[in-house]
Amino acid sequence: MKSFLIKLATGAMVAATVLSPLAQAEAAQPRRVVHETVREGPRGNVRVHKTTVVRNDYRNWRKGERFDRRYASRYTVINNPRAYRLQNAPRGYHWVRSGNDAVMVAITSGIIGAVIGNALR
Repeated sequence: MKSFLIKLATGAMVAATVLSPLAQAEAAQPRRVVHETVREGPRGNVRVHKTTVVRNDYRNWRKGERFDRRYASRYTVINNPRAYRLQNAPRGYHWVRSGNDAVMVAITSGIIGAVIGNALR
């Protein structure tokens, strides 16, 4: 009985490590939503198919991670941080916008020095 439980637990851990990258890849894919509407036209009812791509581009940034601008939604460099009530960035850093978050990033390495959530509206 004991060896069966050990084998079961080992199998569950292996399955979790194999399925985890697959689940992450599936979650990263944009979701497609198809809408079908019926409109009345001069020649009768017409079915209209509209495909909408819904993306989940929001990313939670953390201090110490490497910032990659490809994953930042609405990426812009903040040239005037005082206008957003942010302190001036120290030498070698600059503020960037990712969604509504202000992220202080090292210019050369891309390492995140600070994150202020919902600082920008």
